Amino acid sequence: MHEFSFSIPQDILVGRGTVEKLAAAAKKIGGTHAFIISGPHLTKMGHVKHCADLMAKEGIPSDIFSQTEGNPSVETVAKAAEAFRASGADFIVAFGGGSPMDVAKAVAVVAKYGGSITEYEGGGKVPGDIIPLIAIPTTAGTGSEVTAFSVITDHARNYKLTVFSYKLIPRYAILDADFLTTAPASVAAACGIDAMVHAIESYISRAASPFSDAMAEKALELIGKNIRRYVANRADVEAAEAMLTGSLFAGIAFSWARLGDVHAMSHPVSAYFNVPHGVANAILLPTIMDFNALTDNGKYRKIYNYVSPTPAAADFEPIELVSLLRELNAELGIPASLKEAGVTAEKFDAMADDAMKSGNIAVNPRATTKKDVLALYQKAL
Repeated sequence: MHEFSFSIPQDILVGRGTVEKLAAAAKKIGGTHAFIISGPHLTKMGHVKHCADLMAKEGIPSDIFSQTEGNPSVETVAKAAEAFRASGADFIVAFGGGSPMDVAKAVAVVAKYGGSITEYEGGGKVPGDIIPLIAIPTTAGTGSEVTAFSVITDHARNYKLTVFSYKLIPRYAILDADFLTTAPASVAAACGIDAMVHAIESYISRAASPFSDAMAEKALELIGKNIRRYVANRADVEAAEAMLTGSLFAGIAFSWARLGDVHAMSHPVSAYFNVPHGVANAILLPTIMDFNALTDNGKYRKIYNYVSPTPAAADFEPIELVSLLRELNAELGIPASLKEAGVTAEKFDAMADDAMKSGNIAVNPRATTKKDVLALYQKAL
């Protein structure tokens, strides 16, 4: 067993109705004026105002930035940071899916230390504590409420940059499954598979540890048993809560074990073709799990048993997990290929260069070259 370390440097509240504790959480971190970062859909639904009202009742005013997009950009971060500075707020509430949370983390850095978020790309660039964050996820997918990453699109380079620092982890995470029950089926499916990919990639990562394995296995158990139920009926609150909690555990797992080729390759797919992150991950997953099968040490069978409605047979082969993942994508309405998602091959060389810059390539269970990445893109096409 190799050396490993971990910590859970935050408070996490899980359960229906826990959003009612938002003001109390704000007061515990010393917050007196909130800056809520969310998206236009949640604003139209009245959920953002509800959060603002909960804090207003306790004497905490709020300013709102609701202009985050699906693949948030460097420009959006700059605009939100300027609005934060003008507001006079002293803490941030990230409310929504992975996009508002990525923006909130980035704003919490640049509002404190200045410059552009591009200056903090990579690891070890965030100099210290950031503006305090409270995260409230409204999708069961990214796990961003507990992760040390912010992923932002740099349109100048057609590149998704990643900022990595444990300073990015929000001080509080509030997981209220009531926010998940109105998600469209397509969003529920893409986000749910994204959470599953987090669990799978961290589980088979070369940087995995007993701690991350424990988080990943519990995530796979919760997601595998409930993803079909949840996508079929988002009003199934029991399934929604299981998915939200599974996404949380998967996020903790990959914060400490990182990911692999799926994420390294999916970010360029989103950057060049604007394919939703979860959809890109889902399409690439079976192809890359097939590629990684040579390295299997028994974990493929465990993953299969968590995800499959029926247990693996005694003569199980890793290719059976690959087939199961393709079947699951089809059941959930995920496109079967990159081509179906609008991807074309002329950008593959540039995309492969970008994928090779990802730190996730280094911990993928099977050593991966640019030639491999090109072949995998072509196979997934």
